[in-house]
Amino acid sequence: MLFGKKQEITHAETTVHARAKINLTLDVTGQREDGYHTVQMVMQSVALHDEVKVTVTHGEKKPRGIILTCDLPYLPVDERNLAYRAAELFYKETGTLLETCEIHIEKRIPIAAGLAGGSSDAAAVLRALAALHATGLTDDELCAMGLKLGADVPYCLRGGTMLAEGIGEELTALAPMPHCWVVLCKPPFAVSTREVYQAIDAVDIKKRPDTAGMIKALEKGDFAGICKRLSNVMETVTASKRRQIGEIKAFLTENGADGTLMSGSGPTVYGLFSDEGRARTAAKMLSRRFADTFLTETV
Repeated sequence: MLFGKKQEITHAETTVHARAKINLTLDVTGQREDGYHTVQMVMQSVALHDEVKVTVTHGEKKPRGIILTCDLPYLPVDERNLAYRAAELFYKETGTLLETCEIHIEKRIPIAAGLAGGSSDAAAVLRALAALHATGLTDDELCAMGLKLGADVPYCLRGGTMLAEGIGEELTALAPMPHCWVVLCKPPFAVSTREVYQAIDAVDIKKRPDTAGMIKALEKGDFAGICKRLSNVMETVTASKRRQIGEIKAFLTENGADGTLMSGSGPTVYGLFSDEGRARTAAKMLSRRFADTFLTETV
């Protein structure tokens, strides 16, 4: 049994790695009547992650509900945080008795960066609670729950190399991406995903991703072909307003990156490297100008 007798105070805890994602492709294909945009994108997990520790306590005289803490003091720790809302939704949807649920997040993924950090934290909370309470929920059931929190949460629950369609919730597993090193660099400003989606409706997109070609390159394990087809229509909006995005891409290319792209709605730019040494050197040089620079790898 997970818990002891009612009068006994018992604890169960687990720590989940909430991984960041990058977009290999991102295309906006339309807009639904409810205002949501439809997309077609290929997403990839990287090793950079937040650590999400979840502890459930049973048997206290005064249950304390959901308690969220974070190592970053400026992050909200109430309903404004997606991880908090994930816990609320889990207990509501499953009918599981909520006594005390403590969540602590050690942030490593930059915030408002186009790397799905918040969505990944929420997915980690759902996974942790499903395990701690032995609910027996399937991946499909967890993804359906996660979609109520945000379009990226179902992908973050599954991870790996995936084609995402619809509003991001229709997931198809793809051939795994060949291992490579990834340098992530977030310039010192945030981007509103909502504002980018609103702006893109007025943009005449000249070049769209070759999603079919990207999928074939993945199937062949063709790293050069993957790098050649990196494409994100949101760069048209975000990079036009912030020249640093283009500057970071150019720097990565000049310093050995096999391919570069902005991830999601930005502003994080990444470079893919087949050579670890070149990746380390590029990351070290970039970090002198941009604090949020990370060397990671595909997983």
